[in-house]
Formats: sequence, structure tokens, C-alpha cells
Amino acid sequence: MTIYPAIDLMDGRAVRLRQGDPSRRTEFGGDPVAVARLWVERGAGWLHVIDLDGALAGSPRHLDLIQHLCGTVPVRVQVGGGLRAMADLDAVFRAGAARAILGTAALEHEFLAAALDRFGERIAVALDARDGLVAIHGWRDTTSVSLTDAAMRLAETGASRFIYTSVARDGMMGGPDLAGLAALRDAVAVPLIVSGGIASIADVTAAARAGAEGVVIGRALYDGRVSLEDVLRAVEAYADAR
Repeated sequence: MTIYPAIDLMDGRAVRLRQGDPSRRTEFGGDPVAVARLWVERGAGWLHVIDLDGALAGSPRHLDLIQHLCGTVPVRVQVGGGLRAMADLDAVFRAGAARAILGTAALEHEFLAAALDRFGERIAVALDARDGLVAIHGWRDTTSVSLTDAAMRLAETGASRFIYTSVARDGMMGGPDLAGLAALRDAVAVPLIVSGGIASIADVTAAARAGAEGVVIGRALYDGRVSLEDVLRAVEAYADAR
């Protein structure tokens, strides 16, 4: 299992939101590059960076900052937020991203197919859901499309990795949506990364048992509820015991 410390960007700062609501914002560490260095020093092999301003605006807003961050740390970075055109993908890969996350734009199957044809497994698809329905446009809107139906259609188009976030659980420290994760695991045979609600090592191992190949952790790391070193040791122990 891969652990992805989350770094969310808003107004050039590292922040965390509750349930994606900009009015429920907390700054953590301020300088995103310093935060990235901290997680790498503590053992991170990947980072999960989301341009929140870009997600809300519909196009990237922090490419220079992302380029600085990617050029500073010696680990791979997956980047999302407002990537809704091929030019956005070109730009984020030029900035140094190892993987780009498509959200709203992935529902446009012709665009997704073109992105996958061009970039292959460097594309991950975000499945963000509220009450079992796909949320789009920076989580401001909820579609009538069910999480599993969307996953199956996107997998048919060629999506090879999903990042699943339960909007209701994001930043709330109540544990991940294991039922939703299990439903996705039954619906599609592609790697799944789960995000939202991770608050303990037990949550991480529960996600692994439910079929996740990776976990995104945000507030629990920033609040000090868990240490990245302890999480990584637990993941290694879990893998050794299987």
C-alpha cells in the first residue's frame, strides 16, 4: 500500500478544508514546499497535491508553485484540481507531476479517452461522491450518476486507477467510507486509492483489507493524530504479515 500525504493549495498556502467547503478552511504549515519537504523527510514516497483554487475555477491556478514543489522534493507527486483540458495536462506534466488526476473532465468520455491515449497510466481518475452520487466542479455540484455506474463506465473507457473520496467524510476524521470502497472493488478491477476521513492506523489497515492500493491522509497527519513514520511502519508490517 502507498501512503499519500495530502497537500491542498489555496491562495498559495497549504490548507485543509472540511467536506471541501472553503469557508471551513484551516492553514497548516503555510508554505506548501516546506510542508512537502517535511513529509519527504518523514518517509513519504509520493505526495498528493490538489490545487483547490483550480478545482473551483475550472483551470489550474498554482502551476508555478507546483513546479517549484515538484522540483524541490525527490519523490513522485500526483496533482489534481482544475485539469479539464489537454493543455492543462501538458502544463502539469511540464511542471513535474508524475501523475495527473482528472475529476470533472473525466466524465467527458471522449476527453478521457484522448488523455489516456496520450498519457496512459500517468492519468488517475478522481471519483468524488456525496450520498453515493458523483460530485463535480470542486464538489459544488452533485450529479445523478451513481458512484459505481460512473466507475464502470470510466473503466470501460480505459481508466486504470481511481482515487475515491467520500465528500461527507473529507476532513471529518470519522474513518474512510469502507462500504463505498468495497462497492467499487466489486464493480471494477483497477487499483483504488481511498481518501477522506482517515484518522488512525486502524483506518489505514481497514482500507487495505477492503482492497485499497493506497490511502491519502491529510488532517490526521497535520493534527498529529498519527505520525507518518508510524503509518509507514504499520503498512510494512501489514504487508509482511499477508
